[in-house]
Amino acid sequence: MQIEIINTGSELMLGRVLNTHQQWLCRQLSDLGYVVARQLAISDEGPQIQSALRESLARADLILTTGGLGPTSDDRTRDLVAELLGVELERNNEVLERILHFFTSRNRPMPESVKVQALVPCGALVLMNAHGTAPGLVIEVPAGRFRNASTMLVMLPGPPRELRPMFTEQVVPLLKQNLPCETEFVCRVLKTTGLGESRVEEIIAPELKHLTDAGLELGYCARTGEVDVRFIGRGCGAQENVAEAESIVRRLIGDHVFGVDDEQLETTLIHLLTERKQTLALAESCTGGYIANRITNVPGASAVLWGGAVSYANESKSKWLGVSEATLAAHGAVSKETAREMVEGARRISGANFAISVTGIAGPDGGSDEKPVGTVFIGFADANGSRVYKFLNQYDRETFKYVTSQQALEILRRAVEKAES
Repeated sequence: MQIEIINTGSELMLGRVLNTHQQWLCRQLSDLGYVVARQLAISDEGPQIQSALRESLARADLILTTGGLGPTSDDRTRDLVAELLGVELERNNEVLERILHFFTSRNRPMPESVKVQALVPCGALVLMNAHGTAPGLVIEVPAGRFRNASTMLVMLPGPPRELRPMFTEQVVPLLKQNLPCETEFVCRVLKTTGLGESRVEEIIAPELKHLTDAGLELGYCARTGEVDVRFIGRGCGAQENVAEAESIVRRLIGDHVFGVDDEQLETTLIHLLTERKQTLALAESCTGGYIANRITNVPGASAVLWGGAVSYANESKSKWLGVSEATLAAHGAVSKETAREMVEGARRISGANFAISVTGIAGPDGGSDEKPVGTVFIGFADANGSRVYKFLNQYDRETFKYVTSQQALEILRRAVEKAES
């Protein structure tokens, strides 16, 4: 099945708005077994929209467009589709009533221009919008118009808060009814950290060759501090092949696997610590509270995180954490010794089961031959004592903070899992 997505909006071409539709729609479709073959983003210009639609109609079984259904002059998708298909626009009274209700229920004046959203291509199925005024539209383009088979054309409004519920509640049932998946589809992602993409492939690919030769799709996605290993199985035996592949990878690099599918490292940690009723304290310098931010983004973090100190200045390291002035004078704020005293102070003050400290040089200035920009020390402490790890993370400041937080959380994850085993 050929599926294509066309995202319209000049704001996308100017980089003023992040196109989240491309990721969200592809994920929703793939979870249902529908794999998108092609997608593109184009401006609001008429020739661009009609040209893209004409190309997709010549080959796709399903086309989804986003944007261009609103009331302003740059919302042109509805009109251009009607023109391309040679159908008239007709007023839909139910849509018009919903638009009127939308404004009256909010005690807001209704601009006359919004009524244009009630114009619907003749023969289109209307998808009512519970979160806005622009309806979605579904048109069955018959065989013989652009290709030998029919095409389902689905037009969705641009705002995510309108598009997403419309897709899940109205479009998905239509797809299952009219374009059911022909074969079994299974996708599984193992999330790893601590190994580079090439190294991961070097270790696992030979052991998976019998499965990839039999049709299992093996893929990798590298991002800062992580590598995703992706398995896709289709047809008979897909579930069994993916399960076998996952088992093999866990055997080979299981220590580096921290989650599956959408799980984040901090989510895994919160679950581990919550199950064990254990707590964590933080002492952050160069990351400026970034580790605490990641942890507190996870629901339930209050049961785990005792607290943290952003001890950026030397004075705060001494007053809050008990780092001795002699240590700071002899070794500096960025040192193994300071990281150790920071983490020991955090655990002593909090009484938490675990503590993490970070101190480093984020740059772009402040480095030396002995301690270049990117140098970072991560301290870890538990009931068995403390230890310090040294890394060199030579990135821009934002990436430096993320990579350092990833290293710190991974140190903690391994320690928690080791303590349990």
